[in-house]
Amino acid sequence: MIASRNSGISLAQSIPVYRAEDFLVVDGANIDDTLSFAAEVMLDDVYELNAVAEHKRLSLHARTDGTYVIAQDTQVGAPSARVIVDSCLTVMTTDSSTLEMLLLVELDPEDHVANVHVLPLAPLVSIGHYRLVGIELENAARKLAQVACVSFSRGTNITMSSGAQRPIEELQVGDKVLTRDDGGQVIRWIGQHTVRAIGDFAPIVIKAGTLNNTNDLMLSPDHRLFIYQRRDALGAGRSEVLVKARHLINGETVTQQDGGFIDYFQLLFDQHEIIYAEGIAAETLLVDTRTRPALKDSVSEDVLQELSGHSGWLHEEFEVGSELLGPDAADKLRKASKR
Repeated sequence: MIASRNSGISLAQSIPVYRAEDFLVVDGANIDDTLSFAAEVMLDDVYELNAVAEHKRLSLHARTDGTYVIAQDTQVGAPSARVIVDSCLTVMTTDSSTLEMLLLVELDPEDHVANVHVLPLAPLVSIGHYRLVGIELENAARKLAQVACVSFSRGTNITMSSGAQRPIEELQVGDKVLTRDDGGQVIRWIGQHTVRAIGDFAPIVIKAGTLNNTNDLMLSPDHRLFIYQRRDALGAGRSEVLVKARHLINGETVTQQDGGFIDYFQLLFDQHEIIYAEGIAAETLLVDTRTRPALKDSVSEDVLQELSGHSGWLHEEFEVGSELLGPDAADKLRKASKR
């Protein structure tokens, strides 16, 4: 269930986390201790991940004070409990590469620590050792916000208000882009960041022709695509649906591309819009309490306050969950939407 944007509760964000207890210090000052929040960890401690540890889905609603509450549909944690983004840890693996992990502290009703959840920003292996080489407090919330930002990859062709196609990296603030609902709209801000294209954060590739698109479309896993069905192929009870890209993965025409790095771009308009990327209708960045920290260093507070169209999001009613989508969903949607 998606919360109303007018209720003051953000859309739920689902992230794959481990328990802090799954990480044990096998060498260093805190030997035999488990991973804890930033104030209790020590640089150069070496952690080992429990061989049977599995990540679980933590579902969060962001609040205006920068904290989070656990949503009802979570797999771990206590629903309605408060969660604070504590820190970002950098660890070095046995092959001398580095990766980052966000520590999320869950609080009980008395504001005592109930659980510490670990969100790796790259895949972990149970047989590896991880040496703690960095502790960062200031940018942890921004890194979590970037996970929530819907993004297009470098090279994605965007349909302009004139009908022309232009690669997203060539767009500029002030350019007019064609939107599904509001005609040509001016870009207010363009974001860009580069991430490791690994694991749950690797981009989704929708091959040419899969959804009647001319070229491949590569975008972030939780990016929602807007599809008009001439017949209700999904049994959603409506012709217009909004579907997360990750829920269309079938191993053939829709895949997740692991490896290397990827340049992600975000487009911001006065309102949350549906635009056309490689001919597929897809959402633009929604400014809410989840994504706002990712913008604070590059978008003035005055501009953010002007974006009133983001406070009453009109598209949540179209979203369909994974329960209506199977491995043949992309094929069903292509046939149902074909002109």
